[in-house]
Amino acid sequence: MAIETTATRARDSKRARLRERRREELLDVADRVIQRRGVEVSMDEIASEAGITKPVLYRHFGDKDGLYQALTERYIDELKTALKPATEASEPRDRLAAAIDAYLVYVEREPERYRFLLHASEQSRTAGIVADFRRRHIAECAFTAEDNLRRAGVHPGFAEPWAECVSGMIRAAGTSWLETRSLPRDRLVDYLTTILWEGFSSLRRATAVGANQHPRGVTHRNGS
Repeated sequence: MAIETTATRARDSKRARLRERRREELLDVADRVIQRRGVEVSMDEIASEAGITKPVLYRHFGDKDGLYQALTERYIDELKTALKPATEASEPRDRLAAAIDAYLVYVEREPERYRFLLHASEQSRTAGIVADFRRRHIAECAFTAEDNLRRAGVHPGFAEPWAECVSGMIRAAGTSWLETRSLPRDRLVDYLTTILWEGFSSLRRATAVGANQHPRGVTHRNGS
């Protein structure tokens, strides 16, 4: 009996691994279709791309919402990975600039995945996943900001509202920049960092200096 039980467990474990691998393969296919067609793809399109029938997709994900939930989790994990190196900068202002740049690099490199996450943040099944990521990220920013605020003579209770402002501004700027690309990425990073760290008065000074350094007609470096 013990041998049969061990064999059964081994067989079940193998089946689970195969099922998980197949599930990841189907997510790869769904991602490929979304990259090509955008967020409003059908299960028929995904099944056709995978060379399977829709019931097979339903067997793995339950329904389209279940598939989109799995993709949201995958994309959030990718965004977390993209943002993590920004925390390694030693100076607070450098960390802020690195975080903004890392976020915009993701927007620039993965526009359809970013659009998917924007869509997911408004859907009942996936909004909680995106909101939880944002809450955790804001909490980390607030924790980092507390000591800096104390040294500046500002009450540390402002850390969380400040982190909310940072997160909201970066998200809004990234969403707008995704569609307009109104200026190079590195310039946008400089402006956002200056506004968030030093305020609009400093931005006006920096812009004036920049205008003197870059006369009309001179091409700026790009942000790629």
